[in-house]
Parts: sequence; structure tokens; C-alpha cells
Amino acid sequence: MAERISESLEKKLSSRLGFYEDLGIRLFYHARGAVAAPHGEPQIETPATPHFSTMDLQKEATLPKPAGKPAAQKYAPVVAPVNPKSASLPIVSGPSLFEAVEKIADDTLLKVREDLGECTRCKLHSTRHTIVFGDGNLKAELVFVGEGPGADEDAQGLPFVGRAGKLLTQMIEAMGLQRKDVYICNVVKCRPPENRQPEEDEVSTCSPFLLRQIDAIAPKVIVCLGAVAAKTLLQTNRGISQFRGEWLEFRGRKLLATYHPAYLLRNPPAKSEVWKDLQKVMAVLGLQSKKKAQSL
Repeated sequence: MAERISESLEKKLSSRLGFYEDLGIRLFYHARGAVAAPHGEPQIETPATPHFSTMDLQKEATLPKPAGKPAAQKYAPVVAPVNPKSASLPIVSGPSLFEAVEKIADDTLLKVREDLGECTRCKLHSTRHTIVFGDGNLKAELVFVGEGPGADEDAQGLPFVGRAGKLLTQMIEAMGLQRKDVYICNVVKCRPPENRQPEEDEVSTCSPFLLRQIDAIAPKVIVCLGAVAAKTLLQTNRGISQFRGEWLEFRGRKLLATYHPAYLLRNPPAKSEVWKDLQKVMAVLGLQSKKKAQSL
């Protein structure tokens, strides 16, 4: 007679069998009580409750425990093979979050500023002194987008007025323009504490106002100053060195990313690379340089 297993093991095995039954796998065993009787003798019907021997337990114990739902893969519906060439192509899932933002008809910078108000939408408002909205020509062909205000900008309420701002002014003048000819703004409108980089939630909260600014101005060219501005508008995690100086498209407009003026203050040799980028912008806008690269 087969040895009766303990109640706890029987519960475990019953649970395992229930798992397989949910997957459509049944009839692991036949009731041992239904043994054929000798000829001529009546058959005795055994109870329906299953019993498990120690041999059955040993066999079941060798089964690997399912990780996730491996068995479900065996019974997945058959699908047509995928063409390897088409599988290597990127999946088109529609426009990005920023591309999908609807443009507001007849929007203006004044309306955008009114909607921004005395903003308290993210935590940066608790440490700022002044909202730095933007400054320049309301219909500029060229828009510069930076990262966020610094201490000087926070104090004066204007973008790029510190040391980095003075260098940006020299860059603009080297292109044959003045600050009043372009528009300058930032991804976030409030100074991050201790000039740290804006955090993801701060960027996502403030950047819709930046998009409205760009749409209202409708420039020919957008120049992203630094990685934060470039990654925000392009929605990428790639390093800026991988696409700096390349013409890209943003909402139907030409976009070029280059190094931030603050980076140039720390790394003066990179000024020559930025000057090459600015010359590409000048070519698109039909500008003639009034100063040489050494003036940067």
C-alpha cells in the first residue's frame, strides 16, 4: 500500500495541480482506487479524493518552480514571422509629448506671461526672487534657449546678464546682431537653488510655457545653449557632444545645439567649436560677420 504523505505537502501539491489546471493542463494521474477486479467479482468504487505516494512526491519535487508565466509561452497563439529588415526599423508611435502639444491660435508672449502669472507650480518658486520670463525681439528670427536663471538673472529678472550672459552678448555681436534682434529665454523661469540643474519635474512643469514662447515668436532658427535645453526640446538622453553643431528639426523649425556660455568660461578652447556652430546659423539667416572668432 502506498505511503500517505503529510497534509502540508498534500496542500502544496494540490496548489501546484491547481496552477496547471488553470493553464489547461489536466489528468496528471488516474485514481489508483479504480483497479480492475478479478473476473466475476464486483468492482469496488474508490473515493474521488486523490492520494499521493512518496514516489510521486519525489518526481514532483524535481520540477522547476515557474518564474513568471513560462508555461503560458508554450500555449501562446502562433503569429506570422517578422521580416528581419522591418524589425530593425524604429517603431513609429506617433508624435512626442512636445510635438503633440496643441498650438494655441493667435497666442502671444503677453498671453503666455499672463498665464504663467506668479507661478507656484513647482518647488522652485519657494526659493526664487524673480521670475525670469525672457527678453528680446518678439518676432525674432533667432531664439536662444538656455537652462535656467542664475543669481544675477534672479536678481534682475532678465536672462543671461551675468558673466555667461556677457559672453553670449559677444557671441551675438560676432554674428552681426545685437541682443535686441534676438530672443533669449530658458527652460525654467525660476533659479534652481545653488545653480543646480533643473530637475525632471521642474522641467516638465515649466517647459510648456517655453513651447508657447517659441510658437508665439515663430523663429527661423532655435539655438539650444547647453545639454539641458537641447535634451528638453529634443526629448533625448544623448550627450550634447553627439549632436552638437548638427541641424535638427523641432516643430517644423531648424534647431542647432551648442555649448552653454558658462561651459566656455570654464573651457575657453571650446569657443572655436561654438563659433563654427554660429557660422552655420549665420548662413541660414543670411548674416555677415562683423567680428572674428578671436573676439569671443
